Amino acid sequence: MTIAEQGLRLQARLAGALYLLIIVLAGFAEGYVRSSLVVPGQAASTASNILASPVLFRLGVAADLTAFLADAAVAVLLYGLLRATSPTIALLALVFRLVAHPAIAAINLLNPVAALLVLEGPGPLSGLPLSEREGLAQLAMDLHGYGYLIAGAFFGIHCVLLGYLLWRSPRFPQFLGILMGLAAAGYLLETGSVLLASSLATLARQMVVITAVAGEGGLCLYLLICGVRSAESLADAPTES
Repeated sequence: MTIAEQGLRLQARLAGALYLLIIVLAGFAEGYVRSSLVVPGQAASTASNILASPVLFRLGVAADLTAFLADAAVAVLLYGLLRATSPTIALLALVFRLVAHPAIAAINLLNPVAALLVLEGPGPLSGLPLSEREGLAQLAMDLHGYGYLIAGAFFGIHCVLLGYLLWRSPRFPQFLGILMGLAAAGYLLETGSVLLASSLATLARQMVVITAVAGEGGLCLYLLICGVRSAESLADAPTES
């Protein structure tokens, strides 16, 4: 194996390790912290839960921020691994991923921070009745949920482009491209259903969990365990400019 091949494999495994970190941190923040503290439509319960566990709530925000920082690195590493397949599409995939998570989703963290400040911090809103502050905190968390959906639209497009690149690249098995295509469908369906057809929102949220775990989890494990295929697999590889 050449030095260049070793470098690509190391780059792929670093991307896989960071991807695993992202999955763990995001799962903790969304799947454990917010799902246990935030009660949709019940401002008083949400406020009571957050005030009872402020450290856990802050850890959820910190976990998300760390995941988004790692995601910026993953975006660049994936670009480096796939740009030989199509420089233009790889660049588009990079841009959509950077906009989705390190940009929109990171700024969206201001909403849970605002909820915590409204509930426990001194400031211009501290004189408001508790019920009003609870309502504002619930609104901030609702906005945070919509922010995730907006980021999900950009990330869904990224998954479409990434799936195409993985399908075309001789460095990776084609089934990864299919899995990422399913993940893309899940993210886009979730965003579209909540914003345009709320009756399908529950089903869409269930589907996105399955498709995201299959697509992103599969890619993460392949990168971490296998890295990339050897140079011999590049024979007769399709390329485009």
